[in-house]
Amino acid sequence: MSVEIVTFGCRLNAFESEVIRREAEAAGCTDTIVVNSCAVTNEAVAQARQSIRRLKRERPGARIVVTGCAAQTQAAMFAEMAEVDRVLGNADKLNAAAWRAARSAFAAPAGACSEEKIAVADIMAVRQMAPHLLDGYQSGLPRVFVQIQNGCDHRCSFCIIPFGRGPSRSLPLGAAVDQVRALAQRGHAEIVLTGVDLTSYGADLAGQPTLGKLAKQILGEVPELQRLRISSIDSIEADADLLDLLANEPRLMPHLHLSLQSGDDLILKRMKRRHSRAQAIEFCAQLRRLRSDIALGADLIAGFPTETEAMFDRSLALVEDCGLSFLHVFPYSPRPGTSAAKMPQVGGVVVKERAKKLREAGAAALRRRLDAEIGAVREVLIESPTQGRTEHFLPVAIMGDTPGAVRRLTVTGHDGAKLTV
Repeated sequence: MSVEIVTFGCRLNAFESEVIRREAEAAGCTDTIVVNSCAVTNEAVAQARQSIRRLKRERPGARIVVTGCAAQTQAAMFAEMAEVDRVLGNADKLNAAAWRAARSAFAAPAGACSEEKIAVADIMAVRQMAPHLLDGYQSGLPRVFVQIQNGCDHRCSFCIIPFGRGPSRSLPLGAAVDQVRALAQRGHAEIVLTGVDLTSYGADLAGQPTLGKLAKQILGEVPELQRLRISSIDSIEADADLLDLLANEPRLMPHLHLSLQSGDDLILKRMKRRHSRAQAIEFCAQLRRLRSDIALGADLIAGFPTETEAMFDRSLALVEDCGLSFLHVFPYSPRPGTSAAKMPQVGGVVVKERAKKLREAGAAALRRRLDAEIGAVREVLIESPTQGRTEHFLPVAIMGDTPGAVRRLTVTGHDGAKLTV
């Protein structure tokens, strides 16, 4: 075994894990397992710890490095684990020098104290974003990610991620276009633009280009790119160029995932969100006026501190009021260092019940969308010999097709989870 990566959390972590693999292998790290952790919930941190213990039992001779957001925010906790050999912060996990230093540390005699295991820099001091183009990135996959932004300048009361990722910073516009062009020329049919706070893209760059401006430039300068997709956005920051593309550019996929979090105005204020319930509903209606077939998803938190049943019901109603088809439901989890952790908490049983109701509403909404697709002709990107995705990111069961191809197919039905053609 050379370098094995175990990834938790978001799409950005998935992209970064590929960079980590390249840099760690280039540095000569052998028999190394890297756990790229997530800090968004207590459960995510617990899963990382459980995984570390299991991996050490299965491969007692391997070195274990923990990195990612949980490593950045709770370095000492991971360093105290006997199974862990090194804790590497988010600021350094993509840097070749950090992996050379890790290899050197592995060569030293065993028995380092927990403090000596920690290589975690001040993430808040990071102000620039370096491009990381992967020459062999996800070879053979039709859909790949390009990281154009990192960090977050907002301070939502429930969120620890700004302290794990640092301030918002953007990939220069020209570098982003170059990365997309290189990947498209290698035959990747679909590119997904990703980041921590994607709609803040460009605020730190000269001229302050927006996400929409970047997307327009990509589609204008990379005609060989078949499909461009945008990952999760904050609706309040969506710019005019992005909306114009959604209305008029068929190569920008008609699918957006929105960071909504709640459907109650008082809870949104206590979360320190910047939109209201009415603004969320109007934004979704505006998107449908621009592109009637658009598919929308959203993040929703169940059981935020002080949430009453009536407040929760307004979140539940948001599924229909916004016409959502995809839900990411998060049972509220108090994160140390956040202001929401100090607020009056909702009981754990109630949180679980509300999360269950939201998931059930999400499953019903997805079934309604699948029903509505029957008879439609869709452009399906073939992901594997058995599955593809429509423009709207709906999964399609197929049989024996070539990954990377885009097929025009008629939807004949669905099995409750996937469309059939």
